[in-house]
Amino acid sequence: MKSTIRDISLAPLGQSKIDWVAPRMQVLNIVRQEFEKTQPFAGKNVVICLHLEAKTAYLAHVVRAGGANVTVVASNPLSTQDDVVAALVQQGIQAHAWYNATDEEYKHHLQLALDTEPDFIIDDGGDLVSTIHTTRPELLKKVKGGAEETTTGVLRLHSMAKDGVLKFPMIAVNDAQCKYLFDNRYGTGQSVWDGIMRTTNLVVAGKTAVIAGYGWCGKGVAMRAKGLGAKVIICEINPIKANEALMDGFEVMPMVEAAKFGDFFITVTGNTNIINKEHFGHMKSGAILCNAGHFDVEVNVAQLKEIALSERTARNNITEYTLPTGQKLYVLAEGRLVNLAAGDGHPAEVMDMTFALQALSLEYVAVNHHKLSPGVYQVNSEIDEKVAQLKLQSLGLSIDTLTQEQRTYLASWSPEAD
Repeated sequence: MKSTIRDISLAPLGQSKIDWVAPRMQVLNIVRQEFEKTQPFAGKNVVICLHLEAKTAYLAHVVRAGGANVTVVASNPLSTQDDVVAALVQQGIQAHAWYNATDEEYKHHLQLALDTEPDFIIDDGGDLVSTIHTTRPELLKKVKGGAEETTTGVLRLHSMAKDGVLKFPMIAVNDAQCKYLFDNRYGTGQSVWDGIMRTTNLVVAGKTAVIAGYGWCGKGVAMRAKGLGAKVIICEINPIKANEALMDGFEVMPMVEAAKFGDFFITVTGNTNIINKEHFGHMKSGAILCNAGHFDVEVNVAQLKEIALSERTARNNITEYTLPTGQKLYVLAEGRLVNLAAGDGHPAEVMDMTFALQALSLEYVAVNHHKLSPGVYQVNSEIDEKVAQLKLQSLGLSIDTLTQEQRTYLASWSPEAD
C-alpha cells in the first residue's frame, strides 16, 4: 500500500532530526541490538499510533529491526512533523499522516493504517483500539495485543475492560514506574515550558502559573514553573493531591478563584471542560491558556469563540480572543498539546526509557499473547527494572546490590533475626 504523506522531498530534513536523537536514546539502542538477534516480530504487522516526531520515528526503526512490517499513523494532527514522516517513508516504513489533518483526514489515516491488518499495535490515547472495536471488528481476531502510552488511553482501556468489550490484551505502559516517574514528571515538566516559552517568547519569572491537575505530569509542570521563578497555584479535585501540592509549597484553590491571578494557565488533567466560560471573564487581559493533558477538550475553546467579539492569529500557534469587556486572552496551539503542537515534545533521553518500555512490552505480548486473555495488564516488573538498569548502564553508573545476609534479614519475620 502506498503511504499517505505531504511531501517526500522533506525527507533529508526529517532524517537529520532522527539522526540527532538516535545516539541519545541509548537504552533503545541496546533493545535494538537484542531485537536484531531475536526477531520477536518476524513477519508480523505492527501499527504504531503516536506523536510523529523524531523519537517516535526511531522507535519505529527499532520495532522494524525486530522483524516487523511497521506502519505509523498520527495520534495528534498538530504534533505530526511532515519531514520526519517523509524520512520514515524514504526508509521503507509505511506512513499515513500529515500536519494539521482535518478530523475526517485523521480518521481516514487511521483506517488506512488498519488496512494493513496489524498483529500488534502501539497506541496513544486509545484512538487505535477504539477504532478497531467500533469500525473494524473484522480485525479483532487478527490483533493479538499491544501497548498504550498515556494516562488517558489507559483510562479508556480500563473502561472498555470493565464493560467487557475489550477483545485483546493491552499493556498499560503509562503505569510503569519508568514511565510516570520520568516521562510524565520530568519530560512533561520540561517540554511544556519549552513549548510555552518558544511560542510566546515571554518571561516566566515573577508571573503566576495556574496548573490544573497535580498528577505526575502536573507535578512536573509545577516543579519547572517554580524553578523558572513563577508563583504557582494548583487546582485539584482530589483532596490528597491537593494536600500534597500544599506541602510542596504551592497555593491551592478552585479554578474560579485562580482565574483572577493567572498569567499562564496549563491544564494537565486528561478530563474535559476544565477552563470554560465560567472562568474566562475573571482572567487578566493578556492571560495565556494552554493544554498539556491529552485531547483538545480541557480548555473549552468552543465556548471562548462563542463569547469573543473577535479572534485573530497573534503569532504562530497563538490565537488572540477579544472579549466584550476588552480583555484579550491567548490560546496556544488551538488547545492541543502545547509541548508537541508547539514544540518537539519530551527530551530524547527521557523518551528513551518510555519507548524502551514500549518496545519490550510489545515483545512481551508477542511472546505471551497466547497466554493472555483480553484485558489491561501492567508492565512486567522485570521489564520496568530492566529499563532502569539499562539506563544506568548507558550512563556508566552502577548501584549496590543486596548481600545474601541482607536478603535473609529482609525476608525474616522472627525477632531473633534482629
